Amino acid sequence: MAFIDYYKILGVDRNATQDEIKQAYRKLAKKYHPDLNKDDPSAEGKFQQVNEAHEVLSDPEKRKKYDEYGEHWKHADEFKQEREAYSRAQQENGGSGYWYSMNGDEFSGGFGGAGASGFSDFFEQLFGHRSGGRGGYSMQAKGGDIEAQMHLSLSEAYVTHKQTFSVNGENIRITVPAGVADGQTIRLKGYGEKGLNGAENGDLYITFVIDKDATFEREGNDLYTHVDVDLYTAVLGGEVQVRTMDGMVRLKVKPGTQNGTQVRLRGKGFPVYKQPGQFGDMIVTYNVKIPTSLTEKQKDLFNQLRAAS
Repeated sequence: MAFIDYYKILGVDRNATQDEIKQAYRKLAKKYHPDLNKDDPSAEGKFQQVNEAHEVLSDPEKRKKYDEYGEHWKHADEFKQEREAYSRAQQENGGSGYWYSMNGDEFSGGFGGAGASGFSDFFEQLFGHRSGGRGGYSMQAKGGDIEAQMHLSLSEAYVTHKQTFSVNGENIRITVPAGVADGQTIRLKGYGEKGLNGAENGDLYITFVIDKDATFEREGNDLYTHVDVDLYTAVLGGEVQVRTMDGMVRLKVKPGTQNGTQVRLRGKGFPVYKQPGQFGDMIVTYNVKIPTSLTEKQKDLFNQLRAAS
């Protein structure tokens, strides 16, 4: 994947002030917000990029690292330590080594006498292999990881399905397993930022955000819902229809059912993640509705019932 230019994403100059960055972010966040672009599948990816750019550029320390190290800004502190260690090793070996900056094409270092490289295992892991020539290093760097969010409705999280979203302008199609949880994160190896000079790509971490549902509340693999029961059915018994994730079901209501009574429907809850055929339960709470507009005849009948009891 191509290197993400946060300034370009926000449409601001590299010398932009914090106020200009904030204004650009607010404008674009509103423009690409998924709730305002339900018919545009690319809006969510753009919204994520705008948030990522703002997170870095609105933080002076992160912005400084980004300006200096580009796509490798997350490794700035480790790199700085390596450079200091290299300088110390230079002095100890007669000062014959040399160093290229992050913006150069190569990192090279040579020491007179002992011929020690002075680089730690971290440097070799981050910036790659040793090239030909005494002490030379051809710069390689593993691509940075990318974090993204994917919003799903409860009904989408209920079934295994395909989702397509955009990262760095590239469309990625993944299979979302049934039963994913709110806040759950999965890793797509190699789908992060592109590695430098053939180095390994970073990874993509996707965190799922399950939107609230108007009918059901989810707790783990169980679903909770409420159903209204009229007073006459609650007193005399009868049936009510209850909506589940896979259709309507009829429940028998026992005579004398009290308000707040709960009924458990086995296996009518949420699918268990990556365990096909296994489901949680649905807990139905009865809301007994008291009539509020009684006729004179109905009031008289209730008075007779009260007298009889």
